[in-house]
Amino acid sequence: MMETTYKGTNKLLTGIVFGVITFWLFAQAMVNIVPAVQSDLGVSLGTINVAVSLTALFSGMFIVVAGGLADRIGRKKITNIGLILSIVGSLMLVLANGSVLLILGRILQGLSAAAIMPATIALVKEYYEGAERQRALSYWSIGSWGGSGLTSFFGGLVATSMGWRWIFIFSIIVALLALWLIKDVPESKAKTTGSFKFDFGGLGIFIITMLALNVLITQGAGFGWTSPITIGLAVVTVIGIISFIKYESKRENALIDFKLFKTKPYTGATISNFLLNAVAGTLIVANTYVQVGRGFSAFQSGMLSLGYLVAVLGMIRVGEKIMQRTGAKKPMVWGTTITLIGVGMMALTFLPDLMYTIIVFVGFILFGLGLGMYATPSTDTAVSFAPDDKVGEASGVYKMASSLGNAFGIAISSTVFSTITVLSTVDIAATAGIITNVIFAVLALISIVVLVPQDSGEKR
Repeated sequence: MMETTYKGTNKLLTGIVFGVITFWLFAQAMVNIVPAVQSDLGVSLGTINVAVSLTALFSGMFIVVAGGLADRIGRKKITNIGLILSIVGSLMLVLANGSVLLILGRILQGLSAAAIMPATIALVKEYYEGAERQRALSYWSIGSWGGSGLTSFFGGLVATSMGWRWIFIFSIIVALLALWLIKDVPESKAKTTGSFKFDFGGLGIFIITMLALNVLITQGAGFGWTSPITIGLAVVTVIGIISFIKYESKRENALIDFKLFKTKPYTGATISNFLLNAVAGTLIVANTYVQVGRGFSAFQSGMLSLGYLVAVLGMIRVGEKIMQRTGAKKPMVWGTTITLIGVGMMALTFLPDLMYTIIVFVGFILFGLGLGMYATPSTDTAVSFAPDDKVGEASGVYKMASSLGNAFGIAISSTVFSTITVLSTVDIAATAGIITNVIFAVLALISIVVLVPQDSGEKR
């Protein structure tokens, strides 16, 4: 850490939130504008689907690397690099007239998110203290949760009224504003000794493992879960994970320092973050079920989950205030419990139409209330208990847990739902798919109760 008297301002915080939404609001909008992009560029649906998933894949693969680099070469520098990558990536999408610029632009957007997310969290830890830090982390969470919640509505609105390229023109403007807002902030790095050698071997093993895991999760159902390709990918993933852990444990400058997980509160926050993000599978199962099993339109099913978005955003600051009074453990436990109850209610598929519709609507609200209450205390616990010279890396691992949890949850829930639909009724399949998510929430609750200490919100 470099010595400075600089204290974080609202200007810096606005710049950070703008940086965060370049991914969560703008880059993520691609998921919802597939038909418009496809008809405009004349590329195949397969190509578009690859382009959609590339951003999250590259973000997930490089977020830990970028977090570690931020600690070493400067958190502001990596944030700036991330914003520039976002501008270039968005510009490629604006100028795209076929698949090449589309694919390259999406890869750059993924690398941009990998740089911005851990580096901005590290800047928050460096330049904000106590309650101010918790407030800053709340706004960071509002940028990510709010962005991801509004992206479908925003992307659809802009694509319909102005054309899909305007989404990425707005993204360029927001990234330029973020660069301007953080330009006067002093650099922040970790105190280091000796020369820095980058762990290329660890990165190579990590990328191969992540690619195998990602293809396994996203394409396993298509290949068939017992097909040679799927089994091969599973073997590569398992061998990759074991090799990575063994290789990294012997390295001086490891890509991921497993000593981070010796800190119980950090481990509890990261594991519960992974598992609660896995509960996102509920959204896929519940939305599909009400359309297939209950005859809802896509718009009606979207309206059912509107309470979820409002509740998440409304509760983020409330979770922060509860933490300031009670420490982080209580709102993390309460939030996870409320999520568990909300998701559990949606499994009651034997109820008649009107009653089930009301139950699902209330369930989504509770789901959102719980996640919103959990968000800031969990992030604050992870950041507060990370060593000062590893904040970027620790934030990268914590955010990677979100992305992997989300991908796992959606893949596992969809697989349970589609497999049981073939064997039984759609009602029983939906119940099984949703109970899978209840199990994730129960495991998240256990990890918090066991690992996060009672006074975790008070360590500074």
